[in-house]
Amino acid sequence: MNPTPSQSSDVKFEIGHVLFIDIVGYSKLLITEQSEQIQKLKQIVRSTEQVRLAEAEGKLLRLPTGDGGALVFRTSPEAPVLCAIEISRELKNCEPRVRMGIHSGPVNEISDLNEQANIAGAGINIAQRVMDCGDAGHILLSKHVADDLEQYPRWRPCLHELGDCEVKHGVKLSLTNLYTDEVGNHQLPSKLVRGTKQRRWKMALIGGTLLAIAVGLAFFLVQRNSQMIELRLVPSWRKALRSYRSKI
Repeated sequence: MNPTPSQSSDVKFEIGHVLFIDIVGYSKLLITEQSEQIQKLKQIVRSTEQVRLAEAEGKLLRLPTGDGGALVFRTSPEAPVLCAIEISRELKNCEPRVRMGIHSGPVNEISDLNEQANIAGAGINIAQRVMDCGDAGHILLSKHVADDLEQYPRWRPCLHELGDCEVKHGVKLSLTNLYTDEVGNHQLPSKLVRGTKQRRWKMALIGGTLLAIAVGLAFFLVQRNSQMIELRLVPSWRKALRSYRSKI
């Protein structure tokens, strides 16, 4: 059933700048370790300058998850990036080990089954998928965010394009890795490494198949040409033999 105009007007979308965070290896931790790491991550997130500024302006939405959460900034595209850098700096070489994904897109506030305020929308979903492509320490950006930051000279040295990464339902996301000597993870995400190896294997398989076809075709043509030459020579040989016999 198509929504009526009154129903459609109830859903109000706005552009949110989303930072999605989770703790790597969270499910393998003991319950006490999980609690400790979540509390530590919460404290670090609350203490970041960007979170404090956005909360003071009433322009921050939170979406807690079991092993992390999403922060939706309604300030500027730089806010989640600056926040991610602060978090990365605080957690460098210590626990918990987190990965982060950033995307700007439509979000809206909704009520869940418990009538609690919640957040939904493509902005949240894509930010999570961007994050899912990373490993511990990575700060990954969607193409949308990378394009926005590319306009500012100070960000350009930190942006390292990764190419496409296939996520759920065959969807491909163009990703950029943000890192410096102090923050982030400069290594290629393992998901992209696996994808690159699979593409190389497929290309090698296709190349081998084409080579086998080419060799087979060449062999067939050589054989065919040899047979044609033999067929042409037989009549000439027989004619020469008959001529020789007639002279005897």
